[in-house]
Amino acid sequence: MPQNNMNDLTAFLAVATERSFTKAAAKLGVSQPALSQTIRNLEERLDLRLLVRTTRSVSPTAAGERLLRSVGPRLQEIEAELEALRALRGKPAGTLRITAGDHAAKTVLWPKLARFLPDYPDIKVEITLDYGLTDIVAERYDAGIRLGEQVARDMIAVRIAPDIRFIVVGSASYFAGHAPPMTPQDLPDHSCINLRLPTYGGLYPWELEKDGQALKVRVEGRLVFNSVFGVLDAAVAGFGLAHVPEDLARPYLAEGRLQQVLEDWSPAWSGYHLYYPSRRQSSRAFSLFVDALRYRA
Repeated sequence: MPQNNMNDLTAFLAVATERSFTKAAAKLGVSQPALSQTIRNLEERLDLRLLVRTTRSVSPTAAGERLLRSVGPRLQEIEAELEALRALRGKPAGTLRITAGDHAAKTVLWPKLARFLPDYPDIKVEITLDYGLTDIVAERYDAGIRLGEQVARDMIAVRIAPDIRFIVVGSASYFAGHAPPMTPQDLPDHSCINLRLPTYGGLYPWELEKDGQALKVRVEGRLVFNSVFGVLDAAVAGFGLAHVPEDLARPYLAEGRLQQVLEDWSPAWSGYHLYYPSRRQSSRAFSLFVDALRYRA
């Protein structure tokens, strides 16, 4: 394939994936006008419209969607193989793109990376914080980090953290004016701090469980965050009840700044897992990265 054709396809995939010329240009390190011209040249050669452009968005046409589905995975496999070949130079090298939620990134991923990276100066890591259940193949990530229950069955999953509990907490100042909830059915009577998850298209329902009875409770309140750390801070400040990872709340519980409620409705989940496609050709850098993150009890 002529080099310009390969470059044009790479440019198209970036725009179609990002749904934005601006974001794609930044990702590719080119100017937006140059990227627009590249896409126009590709469409002229194919005599097909691949993208629908409006003032606010960019989306693939039917032909563009077909090209994205068929060519995208193949180019990703080529890049993975080239990355694997580069790793044969001796020193493990390359860029690893990882998607994770902020809690996993801060409490699990970063502490392990901080120990791993100094030994491998030629390995670069790009971390995207995202609560959505990202399609890592379509978005061209090397791997993602999510709770074990959230990982698709066609992925390879590697445990990187112990089991985790989410608990319901509130501050002493909040409970000074509100009776603690005794059952999940009491939660609608409380001001609760919500977390917005893009994958669910709305607010995260609190997942509670007791004696095999699982509930998803939709709560209401004045505050909504897209970060669990914001939810925790608001709870500590007395703005309502929060459903947060136990490890984040533990220091505040010890100090008496937070109080746990509905303790028997807080199940353990299977902890964070690193996941990646089963067909991924592992470079030496990626293999070392996975081993460094692997959970060892």
